[in-house]
Amino acid sequence: MKATGIVRRIDDLGRVVIPKEIRRTMRIREGDPLEIYTSRDGEVIFKKYSLLGGVEDFAADLCETMSRSTGCVCAVTDRDTIIAVAGGGKRELMGKRIAPELEQIMEGRKIYQREGGGHAVPVCEDGDRYFTDLAAPILAEGDLLGLVLFIGTDSAAATGETEYKLAQTISAFLGRHMES
Repeated sequence: MKATGIVRRIDDLGRVVIPKEIRRTMRIREGDPLEIYTSRDGEVIFKKYSLLGGVEDFAADLCETMSRSTGCVCAVTDRDTIIAVAGGGKRELMGKRIAPELEQIMEGRKIYQREGGGHAVPVCEDGDRYFTDLAAPILAEGDLLGLVLFIGTDSAAATGETEYKLAQTISAFLGRHMES
């Protein structure tokens, strides 16, 4: 744990303000769920809560199936990080924070498919080896939960209509699964 040197008081309703700098750095937005932990040492720890966090094994199985069917690198993200990968690049991608451009695609709530020769959107915040060929947002009851991704390693887009329909189907399935 890293000390920030910032001190905040609890108000009469039990609220504490998380400073803007920390919210920006940790990508905590208004309405984001936070999980609260306590330690034996008297620490109170806030952790971003991922609605898709409980389905990591299931998402990994879906990625594996998609990858075998298409021969592509496939991944599932929550709103911030990659939670499942199959088909290659697992070591470099798993658990990494998604790129801000990919976050904007998610916020647009539409399926993104890179055209041949189009701008290559990086998958990770700190990576320049893997690019987004296709991204389908996962929606549950109108809330954004994450993305289903097809990932490429070069400037040529490798996805077509089949991958588009598959990503659309898997993202809809995950969204419905999270609603129930």
